[in-house]
Amino acid sequence: MALIQIVEWDGALNSNDVFAWRWLDRKNPGKSDELGNWTQLIVNEAQEAILFKDGQALDLFGPGRHTLSTDNIPVLRRLMNLPTGGESAFKAYVWFINKVNVLDIKWGTQSPILLRDPEYQVPLNVRAYGQFGIKITESRKFLLKLAGSKTQITRDDLINYFRGLLLSRMGDMLATYIAKKKVSIFEINAYLRDMSDEAVGEIKPVFEEYGIEPVNFYFGSVNIPEDDENVRELKRAMTERARMNLKGYTYQQERSFDVLQSAASNTGGEGGGSLMNAGVGLGTGMGLGGAIGQMAAQMGQYVNPNLNNNNLNNAQGALTCPKCGKPYAQGSAFCPSCGASLAEASKSAKKFCTGCGTELAPEMHFCPKCGKQA
Repeated sequence: MALIQIVEWDGALNSNDVFAWRWLDRKNPGKSDELGNWTQLIVNEAQEAILFKDGQALDLFGPGRHTLSTDNIPVLRRLMNLPTGGESAFKAYVWFINKVNVLDIKWGTQSPILLRDPEYQVPLNVRAYGQFGIKITESRKFLLKLAGSKTQITRDDLINYFRGLLLSRMGDMLATYIAKKKVSIFEINAYLRDMSDEAVGEIKPVFEEYGIEPVNFYFGSVNIPEDDENVRELKRAMTERARMNLKGYTYQQERSFDVLQSAASNTGGEGGGSLMNAGVGLGTGMGLGGAIGQMAAQMGQYVNPNLNNNNLNNAQGALTCPKCGKPYAQGSAFCPSCGASLAEASKSAKKFCTGCGTELAPEMHFCPKCGKQA
């Protein structure tokens, strides 16, 4: 064994991918745990080194050059029972800890999380992914908890260690956030920053138990699979609702339009297409006429809600029902709003000028005020 042995971090290791590395003597790999008295330990900036013997962490060394001997490591001297000085070898090994901030560790859900959307009350499969950053703050705790029989701890090892725990916490957090905030899954990406801030506090106790400090934690995206049948059906319904909102009516009102259009297309046709041929008698027809008239009036309000009764009368040439006061088109036999017979109601109704509204006597045929024919 050489009189002076150098122990330092292997420069070939990527400091962003390796968090801890057990020193290996490249010339004599089988004797990497045989350190000579006066061994020179070199620790770089943003690193720490721990000397282990028989599974015990004896001492921790910060950046700089350190001499490993039984003279300056009292615990080692007591364990080894060796005299000070000389070139005696002792069995021990060194771990190097990388303490740089690593900020680009990716995370993501391997399988979807089933959540119920608070706005539409539909269960949807949700996926989430992002990245986080960590820094090792307690080297001794980190190695004792995670190293085991390994010779190094890499980025992939760390992800494998914490994936299940992280995803469990993130799944609970996502479900709680959506439920408490009443945020639709389709709008959740607008809240990613707030969720990221809360996530750091959520995972901090988990990492601290292993001597790790979470520097940050980000949600990159929360999404739903496009091939999910529930998603496709819900998006179709959302598109339809948006289309109706632009036109200014609801689904029920559109269905009423469809009923009116169907009824109009089936009246007067041959082969039993009319209301009478369908077995609807006169009395029933009166009731149906009133119902259809009410629907038509309501639809007219949505098409042009600013149109008042007088404008409606002038635009359509309609008169006012003597019984309910609602407008009806000229030539109608029954009121489209209340279904009353217009002929019977007109006999007992007052007579008004259609031009200026002046009340007329039954025998008057011209308005004495504006001269319009009654």
